[in-house]
Amino acid sequence: MTDRKQINFTIVPEDGGSEPRTYANFCAVNHTPFDFTLTFCEVQPLSEKEIRDAEAEHIVRAPVKARLVLPVQFVPTLIAALQENMRIFSESHSPQPQAPPQDKGPIH
Repeated sequence: MTDRKQINFTIVPEDGGSEPRTYANFCAVNHTPFDFTLTFCEVQPLSEKEIRDAEAEHIVRAPVKARLVLPVQFVPTLIAALQENMRIFSESHSPQPQAPPQDKGPIH
C-alpha cells in the first residue's frame, strides 16, 4: 500500500521574457456547465463608416486577441485574485486624504 504525502507549494509563472504581451480592452464571457470562456478583443476607435454600420446593425466587430477556457472550479480563485489586485491598485492610486490644516480656530 502506498502512503500519500501532502505537499504544500506555490505556483509561480516562469517568465523567460520571450512570450509576447497581448493588449485587450474588451472581454466577452460565456460558460457551459463545465467551463468559462473568456474572449479578449481589442476595440479601436471607429471610422465614420464603422459608426454608420454600427448604427444600422447595432454591432461593432472587434478582432479576437486571445480566448481562454477555464474550468469552473478555477473561476472563484480568479475572481478573488482580481478583487484583491483591484483593492491594492485602488489603494495605491487613489488620492491620499489631506490632513486638516492646523488653524487657530474656525473661519467665518
